[in-house]
Amino acid sequence: MLSAMIHAARDVRAENRPDPVLRTEHDAVLRVAAACVCGSDLWPYRGVAKTREPHPIGHELVGVVEEVGSAVTSAAPGDFVVVPFSLSCGECQSCRAGFPSACDRVTGFGSTDRDGHPVDGAQSERVRIPLAQHSLFPVGRSEAELEEAGLVPHLLTLADVMSTGHHAAVSAGVGPGDTVAVVGDGAVGLCGVVAARRLGAERVVAFSRHPDRATLARELGADDVIAERGDEGVAALRDLLGGDLADAALECVGTEQSMEQALGSVRGGGRVGFVGVPHGGSQVPIRTLFGRNITVGGGMAPARAHMADLLDDVLSGAIAPGRVFDVEMPLADVAEAYAAMDERRATKVLLRP
Repeated sequence: MLSAMIHAARDVRAENRPDPVLRTEHDAVLRVAAACVCGSDLWPYRGVAKTREPHPIGHELVGVVEEVGSAVTSAAPGDFVVVPFSLSCGECQSCRAGFPSACDRVTGFGSTDRDGHPVDGAQSERVRIPLAQHSLFPVGRSEAELEEAGLVPHLLTLADVMSTGHHAAVSAGVGPGDTVAVVGDGAVGLCGVVAARRLGAERVVAFSRHPDRATLARELGADDVIAERGDEGVAALRDLLGGDLADAALECVGTEQSMEQALGSVRGGGRVGFVGVPHGGSQVPIRTLFGRNITVGGGMAPARAHMADLLDDVLSGAIAPGRVFDVEMPLADVAEAYAAMDERRATKVLLRP
């Protein structure tokens, strides 16, 4: 099968690897219908996050079940499923509490499972899914029906970016009447705009200085877009809101600067939901939180838990998060997909095996 492998910084290749097989009774094997490149994939691609090389890469996919182990009853061969970016058991305390991303047995794509077997990357033609009983999320419609309706890209966002944007909004306590500032104009930030509007925000302000992303943010529900950053961005927000600040902010980047922007954008007693993978040193100044009574919540999104909340709105067309995909490429061109996102020629690339 064809699969994306990262060998070193800025060296991702589409290579032939052995087809996956069931290794335990808890596994499933999927044929990938669509995968994509995530902004967090760019951290190892740019050499910022040090990882073992080479290894399979990619953690977002939708696909069709081909085989299941004897212990898997949640899905059957032929089912079209979404798979969350983190695989979980569904039985431990964290899973039972609705936080499968903190599962006691959490397993990532491109890693090794608890039985010592290698796990495929999602940017592949086929993948073995460990912990399949809980990790597979059947959509309830056939692949042909979903393709004909153009729903596959929208469903693919549930594997990560839409669930993550939703987690930011939920963690920030977004509700009817709120003014929400969204920090980050990548796919997660754009999905955060969708999520804030879906949860009833009265006004959504996105921070973006890229015209194409600013335009899409408005189309997805942002009322206003601010190009300035840092103190200038906070001042521009105050001007826009008649001297006020936002009730809540969504931090969707993961740098010290983006967290400072989010904290500076909310009023006293405001809330910040953070979902950006942390990079760049200390990011939560306790003294600031104490002095301004700011609540900060969030972390790695429990995507599997959020899928059920979001699925009906995706299937009905009430939300269209798949619009964050502005480029589609064959899996064979995965090196170009990474380069396009790295160079900001694409917001998010959808890959078709």
